[in-house]
Amino acid sequence: MKKVAVIGATGFVGSHVVKELENRGYEVQAIVRDASKVQQNEKVTAKSIDINNVEELAEGLKGNDAVISTFNAGWTNPNLYQDFLTGSENIEKAVEKSGVKRLIVVGGAGSLYTPDHIQIVDTPDFPEAYKPGATAARDYLNKIKENQTLDWTFFSPAIEMNQANVGTRTGNYRTSLETPVLDENGRSILSVEDVAVVLVDELEQNNHIRERFTAAY
Repeated sequence: MKKVAVIGATGFVGSHVVKELENRGYEVQAIVRDASKVQQNEKVTAKSIDINNVEELAEGLKGNDAVISTFNAGWTNPNLYQDFLTGSENIEKAVEKSGVKRLIVVGGAGSLYTPDHIQIVDTPDFPEAYKPGATAARDYLNKIKENQTLDWTFFSPAIEMNQANVGTRTGNYRTSLETPVLDENGRSILSVEDVAVVLVDELEQNNHIRERFTAAY
């Protein structure tokens, strides 16, 4: 597998995924709103495609060995819930139409479960500002679970995967399926660089076909 399309390639997670793929020798096709924002070279090419144009996206994805979607509808978007859900469903449809079998989706940590079997997004202390995006990602996880055509994987990042954890690529992490991976202080932390490592490792190892998983230190 040598050619991978990354949807949302200029975003916070997507840009690091592109870099990780490039460093491992992959040919990367960046699918973005504005291709001029992508630094293209012999390994990285870019296409400007609206992900809600299913036919155009399907055509653009043809010829890739896999798709990694880091699509985010924008945390400050007032219509975030519906835009994320619609966009994610359209990406899924386009991947199917393109003939690519392998799809890795980056979702949210809100759908992970507490020890009391409550999803984190439903706990009383969950921040209101993040609720629309987290709920949309949880609802989309339930939707993609029905897909028996694609070899899909849904990745829930660590609870603390944000700008504060930028800068460290250790290559080390632990994984779990339905509950957060916690360190000795009870925190779930992973740098965005190591999120990219996790995603490309999954691409290469196929450990979580048709299931969700998470990772942290």
